[in-house]
Amino acid sequence: MTTMVCNDTRSSGQEAQLIYAITLPLSATIILANLLIILGIASSRQLHNARNYLYLSLLVADLCMGVALPFIPWMSLSRPLAFSSCLMVHIFPNFLFLAFIFNLVLVYYERYMSIVSPVLPGHFWPRSRFVPALLAVWLLPLVYALLPAFGWNNKDRFDEVGSGWCPAANNTVHSVAMPKDNCCIYHNIFPDTFIYLEVYGLLVPAIVSIAAMTGRVLWITRVQMRDIQRQQRAVNSTEQRRKLGLRYTRCVATVSLAFLVCWLPYIIYTLLCMVFLQNHEPQVNRTAYIVLSCTGVGGMSTVPLLLGLANREYTNPARRLLRKVWHRWHRTHQQRDVNLQVFHS
Repeated sequence: MTTMVCNDTRSSGQEAQLIYAITLPLSATIILANLLIILGIASSRQLHNARNYLYLSLLVADLCMGVALPFIPWMSLSRPLAFSSCLMVHIFPNFLFLAFIFNLVLVYYERYMSIVSPVLPGHFWPRSRFVPALLAVWLLPLVYALLPAFGWNNKDRFDEVGSGWCPAANNTVHSVAMPKDNCCIYHNIFPDTFIYLEVYGLLVPAIVSIAAMTGRVLWITRVQMRDIQRQQRAVNSTEQRRKLGLRYTRCVATVSLAFLVCWLPYIIYTLLCMVFLQNHEPQVNRTAYIVLSCTGVGGMSTVPLLLGLANREYTNPARRLLRKVWHRWHRTHQQRDVNLQVFHS
């Protein structure tokens, strides 16, 4: 059985400062960017269609992830909480996270199909498919996340650990004894089978499917670029072929870099969680672990923003609003300077 350790007051305060220093700026950026894109979709009637409703659902899930981001890293750290409170603070972020993953896969699949099967794109998401898909990406994560609340939890282990006392974990500060029933951490709430099923049955297939769809789209783009270059070769357009090849290289580099930046920290973080869970060992370097968890979840939450900020239809309303605010402020500033000059003269 895992040896549970709870942090003392000093180490908990330092960890809290580190978590909030990383997550609060990320959370504010994610929330603001999502609100701007949501405003752009809501203010344009041309964007009111099934495809953008799916993306709007993803933005709402990402907005919720931005709100929950400062609390998610705490799930991997021990802290003093009662079982009911510990259960609640693990179930709610887990539901938001799973809803975000499900929405992200759905949006990727929709855009993948629009490229693979571009014929009649408006009929790909009729109401009979759109509404059930939208309900599924929210209800399925909710049902799975609530399973621990209906009995699939580690309350027996939690109570057994609470039969004695546990020392503080930090070796560099003075230890404080705490009741073991206050040691709240994810694997003291979720059974190992629940964690394995979520990681290997839900998260890994989702990430692999997103990577596969991205790779397939890049391959289709490569084939199309070759066809265009073949046509241009017939008319001896060497410069155009060179530009197309350079554009495709930039596209591959941008997509690959974005995927690595957004997903690699979270993949490493998840692998470390599974290693610690299988070996029943606490985190060796808690500071590095916190930084990796914060940047991993935060980087993954920026994926929908990259999809939206690259589309001017989503950002034009926000651009117009910011331009209007800027012009109004500029005119007010100029008028104030004129008034000051008149006053001094």
